[in-house]
Amino acid sequence: MQSSLSLVLTQIQHHSAHAELSSMSPQDCSLECILQGGLDCEYCRINTQHFQEFNGTSNRIFGSNRGHTDNRAGDRQPGTDWQRQGVSGCVPKPCLSHLGGQNSDLCQHYVNAPENVNIEFLADQNSMYDNIVVSWKPSLYGIGFLRGFQVFLQVLGGSRTACQLFLFSSNISLSASHAQTVFKSDPFYNLDLGAQYAVTVLPLPAPENWKGFYKKKLFFTRTCPQKNGLENCKEDWYPKYINVQQKGLNVTVTFNLAPTHFGISSYFCKCYGREQKEYTIELNLKENQSHSSLQLDGLEEGSNYTCEIAADQTDAVRKLFTVYVMKNKKEPQTPYTPSSVLSVLLPIIVALAAILLLLLLAVTSRKRPIQRIKYPGITKLYPDKCGNGQHVSLITRVTPPRLLICYSSDDGPAHIRAVVQLAAFLQQHMATQVFLDLWDSHQLAEDGIMGWYCSRIHESDFVLVICSRGLQRRPSETVEVKMSAVAIALVAEEVCRAKAKGEDISKYMAAVFEYSDEKDIPAELGFVSRYTLARDFSLLFSHIHGVALHRPGECLRIEHISGEGYTMLPAGAALQCAIQEAGMALRNHQDTCGKATGQV
Repeated sequence: MQSSLSLVLTQIQHHSAHAELSSMSPQDCSLECILQGGLDCEYCRINTQHFQEFNGTSNRIFGSNRGHTDNRAGDRQPGTDWQRQGVSGCVPKPCLSHLGGQNSDLCQHYVNAPENVNIEFLADQNSMYDNIVVSWKPSLYGIGFLRGFQVFLQVLGGSRTACQLFLFSSNISLSASHAQTVFKSDPFYNLDLGAQYAVTVLPLPAPENWKGFYKKKLFFTRTCPQKNGLENCKEDWYPKYINVQQKGLNVTVTFNLAPTHFGISSYFCKCYGREQKEYTIELNLKENQSHSSLQLDGLEEGSNYTCEIAADQTDAVRKLFTVYVMKNKKEPQTPYTPSSVLSVLLPIIVALAAILLLLLLAVTSRKRPIQRIKYPGITKLYPDKCGNGQHVSLITRVTPPRLLICYSSDDGPAHIRAVVQLAAFLQQHMATQVFLDLWDSHQLAEDGIMGWYCSRIHESDFVLVICSRGLQRRPSETVEVKMSAVAIALVAEEVCRAKAKGEDISKYMAAVFEYSDEKDIPAELGFVSRYTLARDFSLLFSHIHGVALHRPGECLRIEHISGEGYTMLPAGAALQCAIQEAGMALRNHQDTCGKATGQV
């Protein structure tokens, strides 16, 4: 009988030249049919019961005795119930272990790893778990010796496993055309939603050292919103529709409520700006079931806030939105009087007289003055008179320095918005002409990525690389060559060339926003000056314009740049808001990935 069992793992035959198989699903087969090579049992599921019927013992070649049961609850077809699957025994056995050591000739050849392993999610009414089927194609190499497959499933971060074994009939052989046949497993039932799993497909016979003879695939099961819809998932629900309206200093936020069957009657809102504000919303579900409004009190005039709103539940998903509290421009009106009219006209008369005087001086002057650009106010401060600084002119450039900004577009739209706001602030308030690819799409299309960056690097006075995690990714990791990869390669080449010739490399700078780390700066830029924005705005200004911030017995403060002064400007406030949003988006992404990876 043992020798008869060894025939179970012999080759599949494909006698019909016109029958091209598209897919094969497992069959219920009797042991006699498998051994005799019947045409009705080509691709069969094997469970512990088969081996018990054969020799009266349990041969644990694929899992524990409890695993691999024929679960026929309701309309469910045979498959593996994840909740009932045992832990031990899902270790691949070598070929001789399957054959009982009776015929070593059958184990002289091995089959390469399968290809195109895919996961198919099954439609069902169970909202608590996910069900899958694994499919794959056999490798063309060694297909004539293929005798079956073993499929293993394991949750990452846990110890639970599930196993399935499939064998071919003994009287059939495979041809090369079967390499296009898609083989399927039985369903794996009751997988946790939003969890990461690893599925391994191992062709038989497996060698004693089976490393490299299998295909492994990592995948996530569907989240509750993906499978059931957001309106049916209490833990994952969050307000999707938020409307912010402002009248004067009154800010009102309207948002949609959770479905009534969730029973959520309390919400909270937090706003982050110069100070944190917290609000609580208590509802009467009998009176209000669709939308609710919240008054945001205590927000500072002329300030930007990043707010989040969520149901008052543990680990509730939070919806982000931004609020800019506009300044109240209403001024008391005064009646017109002769004295008030005179007070209005007098400055105008003085101004006209000053203009006439300047025109007279311009005409009579022998030398035409050089027109200079408008720079931010630079105040010269002494340690003992820091409150009475003098405005001094320390910049003598006729034209503003030209600055090229390079960045990565792989860190999401929030990061790109922060880069655009930075470029706008530098050009408006730091006396710099900025080159940015998003601002020159027409020329970029004409010159191409390489040509545009080469031209801008050579004609720029400075090159600033905004470093982030996405900048470290190489072109081989993406479908196409990214602009960031081209830019970093060109900049690195210029830095290395200048360094090798002993030339000045102060033209090149690296910077990170406050939500990134210095480890995001590529090694190619290890020699250049590096800054953290917007904390180091003064240092960046000093670098670009060659202005010393500290001298013996004195220091310099740049208006609207030093310290937190940049937030007083509209462009600075927009930049601060963009950096906060990008940092919060990055943290939410990391938290979501960490939560999904850690589920069991």
